[in-house]
Amino acid sequence: MTDFELGPQSKLTTTDSWRVFRIISEFVNGFEIMTNLGPSVSIFGSARMKPNDPYYQLAEDLAKRIALKGFAVITGGGPGIMEAANKGAQSVNGASCGLSVQLPFEADSNPYIDPKYNLFFRYFFIRKVMFIRYAQGYVFLPGGFGTLDELFEALTLIQTKKIQLFPIYLMGHDFWAGLIDWIKSVSLQRGYLSPQDLDLIQITDDPEVVVNGIERHYQREKIEKNF
Repeated sequence: MTDFELGPQSKLTTTDSWRVFRIISEFVNGFEIMTNLGPSVSIFGSARMKPNDPYYQLAEDLAKRIALKGFAVITGGGPGIMEAANKGAQSVNGASCGLSVQLPFEADSNPYIDPKYNLFFRYFFIRKVMFIRYAQGYVFLPGGFGTLDELFEALTLIQTKKIQLFPIYLMGHDFWAGLIDWIKSVSLQRGYLSPQDLDLIQITDDPEVVVNGIERHYQREKIEKNF
Protein backbone atom coordinates (compact mmCIF):
# COMPACT_ATOMS: atom_id res chain seq x y z
CA MET A 1 0.00 0.00 0.00
CA THR A 2 1.35 3.43 -0.93
CA ASP A 3 0.62 6.88 0.44
CA PHE A 4 -1.82 7.84 -2.29
CA GLU A 5 -4.02 4.88 -1.29
CA LEU A 6 -4.56 6.42 2.13
CA GLY A 7 -6.98 9.07 0.83
CA PRO A 8 -10.71 9.22 1.58
CA GLN A 9 -11.50 7.39 -1.67
CA SER A 10 -9.77 4.24 -0.42
CA LYS A 11 -11.70 1.48 1.22
CA LEU A 12 -11.13 1.36 4.96
CA THR A 13 -10.58 -2.07 6.42
CA THR A 14 -10.02 -3.62 9.83
CA THR A 15 -6.31 -3.84 9.02
CA ASP A 16 -5.89 -0.05 9.08
CA SER A 17 -5.22 0.09 12.82
CA TRP A 18 -2.51 -2.57 12.49
CA ARG A 19 -0.76 -0.42 9.92
CA VAL A 20 0.21 1.84 12.81
CA PHE A 21 2.82 -0.72 13.88
CA ARG A 22 4.47 -0.60 10.46
CA ILE A 23 4.52 3.19 10.64
CA ILE A 24 6.02 3.12 14.13
CA SER A 25 8.72 0.67 13.04
CA GLU A 26 9.77 3.00 10.20
CA PHE A 27 9.99 5.92 12.61
CA VAL A 28 12.01 3.97 15.15
CA ASN A 29 14.45 2.65 12.54
CA GLY A 30 14.90 6.11 11.05
CA PHE A 31 15.43 7.81 14.40
CA GLU A 32 17.97 5.24 15.57
CA ILE A 33 20.08 5.59 12.42
CA MET A 34 19.76 9.32 11.79
CA THR A 35 20.61 10.28 15.38
CA ASN A 36 24.21 9.25 14.70
CA LEU A 37 24.53 11.29 11.52
CA GLY A 38 25.51 14.58 13.14
CA PRO A 39 24.84 18.10 11.78
CA SER A 40 23.43 17.79 8.29
CA VAL A 41 22.13 19.65 5.26
CA SER A 42 19.28 18.34 3.10
CA ILE A 43 19.63 18.92 -0.65
CA PHE A 44 16.66 18.59 -3.01
CA GLY A 45 16.23 18.65 -6.77
CA SER A 46 15.05 16.78 -9.83
CA ALA A 47 15.64 13.05 -10.19
CA ARG A 48 15.63 13.61 -13.97
CA MET A 49 18.74 15.77 -14.08
CA LYS A 50 21.57 14.29 -16.18
CA PRO A 51 25.27 14.40 -15.20
CA ASN A 52 26.06 16.83 -18.03
CA ASP A 53 23.54 19.36 -16.73
CA PRO A 54 25.10 22.43 -15.06
CA TYR A 55 22.75 22.04 -12.09
CA TYR A 56 23.94 18.46 -11.53
CA GLN A 57 27.49 19.76 -11.46
CA LEU A 58 26.47 22.60 -9.15
CA ALA A 59 24.86 20.14 -6.74
CA GLU A 60 28.01 18.01 -6.69
CA ASP A 61 30.23 21.01 -6.02
CA LEU A 62 27.89 22.34 -3.35
CA ALA A 63 27.81 19.01 -1.52
CA LYS A 64 31.62 18.85 -1.52
CA ARG A 65 31.80 22.26 0.13
CA ILE A 66 29.12 21.36 2.66
CA ALA A 67 30.89 18.12 3.58
CA LEU A 68 34.24 19.91 3.96
CA LYS A 69 32.57 22.14 6.57
CA GLY A 70 31.74 19.04 8.60
CA PHE A 71 28.09 18.63 7.65
CA ALA A 72 26.56 15.39 6.45
CA VAL A 73 24.58 15.56 3.21
CA ILE A 74 21.04 14.17 3.13
CA THR A 75 19.16 13.53 -0.12
CA GLY A 76 16.14 11.59 -1.28
CA GLY A 77 18.47 8.81 -2.36
CA GLY A 78 17.52 8.79 -6.02
CA PRO A 79 19.22 9.79 -9.29
CA GLY A 80 19.73 13.26 -10.73
CA ILE A 81 20.41 16.08 -8.26
CA MET A 82 20.22 13.62 -5.38
CA GLU A 83 22.92 11.44 -6.90
CA ALA A 84 25.09 14.47 -7.58
CA ALA A 85 24.87 15.64 -3.97
CA ASN A 86 25.64 12.21 -2.51
CA LYS A 87 28.52 11.86 -4.98
CA GLY A 88 29.97 15.22 -3.98
CA ALA A 89 29.82 14.43 -0.28
CA GLN A 90 31.37 11.00 -0.69
CA SER A 91 34.18 12.32 -2.90
CA VAL A 92 35.61 14.25 0.08
CA ASN A 93 34.84 11.52 2.64
CA GLY A 94 31.82 13.35 4.02
CA ALA A 95 28.85 11.50 5.45
CA SER A 96 26.39 10.76 2.63
CA CYS A 97 22.82 9.85 3.55
CA GLY A 98 19.97 8.80 1.27
CA LEU A 99 16.32 8.63 2.32
CA SER A 100 14.74 6.59 -0.44
CA VAL A 101 11.02 5.93 -0.78
CA GLN A 102 9.31 3.09 -2.60
CA LEU A 103 8.34 4.36 -6.04
CA PRO A 104 7.33 2.49 -9.21
CA PHE A 105 9.89 4.39 -11.32
CA GLU A 106 12.88 4.48 -8.94
CA ALA A 107 13.90 0.93 -8.08
CA ASP A 108 17.20 1.50 -6.30
CA SER A 109 19.03 4.22 -4.44
CA ASN A 110 22.04 5.84 -6.09
CA PRO A 111 25.49 4.26 -5.52
CA TYR A 112 27.01 7.21 -3.63
CA ILE A 113 25.28 6.69 -0.28
CA ASP A 114 27.07 5.35 2.77
CA PRO A 115 25.60 1.87 3.40
CA LYS A 116 24.83 2.61 7.06
CA TYR A 117 22.90 5.74 6.06
CA ASN A 118 20.99 4.18 3.17
CA LEU A 119 17.38 4.16 4.40
CA PHE A 120 14.23 2.98 2.65
CA PHE A 121 10.73 4.18 3.50
CA ARG A 122 7.29 2.99 2.54
CA TYR A 123 5.59 6.25 3.53
CA PHE A 124 6.43 9.73 2.27
CA PHE A 125 5.37 11.45 5.48
CA ILE A 126 7.88 9.49 7.60
CA ARG A 127 10.64 10.30 5.16
CA LYS A 128 9.73 14.00 5.41
CA VAL A 129 10.10 13.92 9.17
CA MET A 130 13.64 12.58 8.79
CA PHE A 131 14.56 15.39 6.38
CA ILE A 132 13.25 18.07 8.72
CA ARG A 133 14.36 16.72 12.08
CA TYR A 134 18.01 16.18 11.27
CA ALA A 135 18.85 19.08 8.94
CA GLN A 136 20.49 22.38 9.86
CA GLY A 137 19.60 23.79 6.46
CA TYR A 138 17.68 23.06 3.26
CA VAL A 139 18.98 23.67 -0.26
CA PHE A 140 16.72 23.42 -3.30
CA LEU A 141 17.96 23.13 -6.85
CA PRO A 142 15.58 22.96 -9.84
CA GLY A 143 13.05 20.17 -9.60
CA GLY A 144 9.45 19.07 -10.01
CA PHE A 145 6.48 18.42 -7.75
CA GLY A 146 8.51 16.54 -5.13
CA THR A 147 11.00 19.38 -4.79
CA LEU A 148 8.24 21.97 -4.55
CA ASP A 149 6.39 19.84 -2.01
CA GLU A 150 9.41 19.69 0.29
CA LEU A 151 10.00 23.44 -0.11
CA PHE A 152 6.49 24.54 0.77
CA GLU A 153 6.16 22.06 3.63
CA ALA A 154 9.33 23.42 5.23
CA LEU A 155 8.15 27.01 4.74
CA THR A 156 4.76 26.19 6.25
CA LEU A 157 6.27 24.52 9.31
CA ILE A 158 8.58 27.47 9.94
CA GLN A 159 5.86 30.05 9.29
CA THR A 160 3.50 28.36 11.75
CA LYS A 161 6.34 27.89 14.28
CA LYS A 162 5.98 24.14 14.33
CA ILE A 163 9.74 23.90 13.85
CA GLN A 164 12.59 26.27 14.56
CA LEU A 165 13.83 28.61 11.87
CA PHE A 166 16.64 27.27 9.70
CA PRO A 167 18.15 28.52 6.42
CA ILE A 168 16.36 27.72 3.16
CA TYR A 169 18.29 28.42 -0.03
CA LEU A 170 17.05 28.24 -3.61
CA MET A 171 19.87 27.74 -6.11
CA GLY A 172 19.28 28.59 -9.74
CA HIS A 173 17.98 32.14 -10.05
CA ASP A 174 16.65 31.63 -13.58
CA PHE A 175 14.59 28.65 -12.44
CA TRP A 176 13.12 30.12 -9.26
CA ALA A 177 12.66 33.78 -10.26
CA GLY A 178 9.26 33.22 -11.90
CA LEU A 179 7.85 31.44 -8.85
CA ILE A 180 9.05 34.15 -6.49
CA ASP A 181 7.65 36.87 -8.76
CA TRP A 182 4.26 35.12 -8.72
CA ILE A 183 4.31 34.79 -4.93
CA LYS A 184 5.06 38.50 -4.60
CA SER A 185 2.61 39.73 -7.25
CA VAL A 186 -0.29 37.46 -6.35
CA SER A 187 -0.16 35.87 -2.88
CA LEU A 188 1.58 38.77 -1.17
CA GLN A 189 -0.41 41.47 -2.97
CA ARG A 190 -3.70 39.81 -2.04
CA GLY A 191 -2.69 39.57 1.59
CA TYR A 192 -2.34 35.81 1.72
CA LEU A 193 1.25 36.17 2.95
CA SER A 194 3.05 38.66 5.17
CA PRO A 195 6.11 40.50 3.79
CA GLN A 196 8.35 38.85 6.40
CA ASP A 197 7.36 35.40 5.11
CA LEU A 198 9.49 36.04 2.05
CA ASP A 199 12.52 36.50 4.32
CA LEU A 200 12.45 32.74 4.91
CA ILE A 201 13.80 32.18 1.38
CA GLN A 202 17.17 33.17 -0.04
CA ILE A 203 18.00 32.82 -3.74
CA THR A 204 21.60 32.54 -4.90
CA ASP A 205 23.78 30.84 -7.50
CA ASP A 206 26.87 31.03 -5.28
CA PRO A 207 27.62 27.84 -3.29
CA GLU A 208 29.86 29.75 -0.89
CA VAL A 209 26.93 31.95 0.12
CA VAL A 210 24.92 28.83 0.92
CA VAL A 211 27.66 27.00 2.82
CA ASN A 212 28.76 30.01 4.86
CA GLY A 213 25.18 30.98 5.65
CA ILE A 214 24.30 27.52 6.94
CA GLU A 215 27.51 27.34 8.99
CA ARG A 216 26.85 30.77 10.57
CA HIS A 217 23.33 29.76 11.50
CA TYR A 218 24.50 26.46 12.98
CA GLN A 219 27.25 28.09 15.07
CA ARG A 220 24.85 30.78 16.29
CA GLU A 221 22.34 28.11 17.33
CA LYS A 222 25.04 26.24 19.25
CA ILE A 223 26.02 29.40 21.15
CA GLU A 224 22.39 30.23 22.00
CA LYS A 225 21.75 26.71 23.30
CA ASN A 226 24.70 27.02 25.66
CA PHE A 227 23.26 30.08 27.37
